Amino acid sequence: MVFYFKARPDAGDYTIFMGLDKFENEELIKYGFPEDVWFHVDKMSSAHVYLRLHKGQSFDDISEGVLEDCAQLVKANSIQGNKVNNVDVVYTPWCNLKKTASMDVGQVGFHNSKMVRTIRVEKRVNEIVNRLNKTKVERTPDLRAEREAVNAAERAERKQHLREKKKREEIDRLEKERQAEMRSYKGLMVTDKMTSNKDIASSNKSLQELEDDFM
Repeated sequence: MVFYFKARPDAGDYTIFMGLDKFENEELIKYGFPEDVWFHVDKMSSAHVYLRLHKGQSFDDISEGVLEDCAQLVKANSIQGNKVNNVDVVYTPWCNLKKTASMDVGQVGFHNSKMVRTIRVEKRVNEIVNRLNKTKVERTPDLRAEREAVNAAERAERKQHLREKKKREEIDRLEKERQAEMRSYKGLMVTDKMTSNKDIASSNKSLQELEDDFM
């Protein structure tokens, strides 16, 4: 089971989601999207909350309002963190999550600690948490199939870009050949080297003499 929420409408169309338990968290870790950003209460047990950004965005593009929504949702879904004030919430891109065979189910580390950021949540804001809970939708998605569908779409897009690139290169090649042929043709048609019928008629030379000149 995965729970889906909608961030504040004035920030744009952003989806926030989290797993029911550590087993769903494990699936979310495994089959995340490049646009996903992971949130967790620092040094405490909490839900693994994800924000799905728009394609092409990075976690530098998260607005202050959406960041607050995610942080409040994480705090509210931490048994210990929900009871205390001044809680730190860490967040990082999904691609920075590190999973090793020795880790427990749902446990993660980081590839690069410099890509992990921290936001301080002074206290729970019920207005934000209640607004998010009103948008809550429960689903049982096939996370693997969703990820494979995205991979297939990305492969198709790359192939299309490659075909377009080859087509542009072929057009450029043909145009260069045409330009080269035009330059070669113009070189043969230099005015100073051309003889018109009028020039031949006024030269008073015999046909044999003209043929000798040509040879």
